Amino acid sequence: MPTETLIKGNELFQKSYFKKNESELVKLAKHGQHPKALYIGCSDSRVVPDLFMQSNPGDIFVVRNVGNFVAPFSPDEDYHSTASAIEYAVSVLKVQEIIICGHTHCGACESLYKTIDDPELIHTKHWLKLGEKAKSMAVSALGHDAEKERLLRLTEQFSIITQLEHLLTYPSVQKRVDSGEIHIHGWYYDIESGNIDYYDPEQSQFLPISSLEE
Repeated sequence: MPTETLIKGNELFQKSYFKKNESELVKLAKHGQHPKALYIGCSDSRVVPDLFMQSNPGDIFVVRNVGNFVAPFSPDEDYHSTASAIEYAVSVLKVQEIIICGHTHCGACESLYKTIDDPELIHTKHWLKLGEKAKSMAVSALGHDAEKERLLRLTEQFSIITQLEHLLTYPSVQKRVDSGEIHIHGWYYDIESGNIDYYDPEQSQFLPISSLEE
């Protein structure tokens, strides 16, 4: 997509959406943000949380990275943007919900089954280690000779579960989960249908999120 297209998109945004919702947007600017949820999702350009949740500016605090991974709590880490966002959302913004959202056809999970030797991907190679446990779980469940797409879908789901485990290594998160101040959720977005499944820890499986409304 050429830059000119993006510039025209901003012009359209100012003339339409911004003009229509100017009072609410200005209010957010003057009084600050007070989102109720932290969303940790994948950088994949096909997975746009504001679009598939139809949320508005100020509703959710969004963090996106390759694979919707969460590194375990590690105070000795020099730089860690996702950890910083978690701390800010929990301790400053006081969010009440944390959502880790994975998705189908995830390039990060597929890359777990490939050898990465490109020196220009040195940080990516290290980052993908955060998905190794999910890969091992999927292979253990289905076997090395399992059908590729089935194996990848299960890896994506196991990754959501393991990232939730990593999230709970953060003392500030665990404390608030224990007190009931924060609820954590694992979501699985289907690119091809737009549907979302959620992880039910009691049943140890992903279920349609629509069932929560029944």
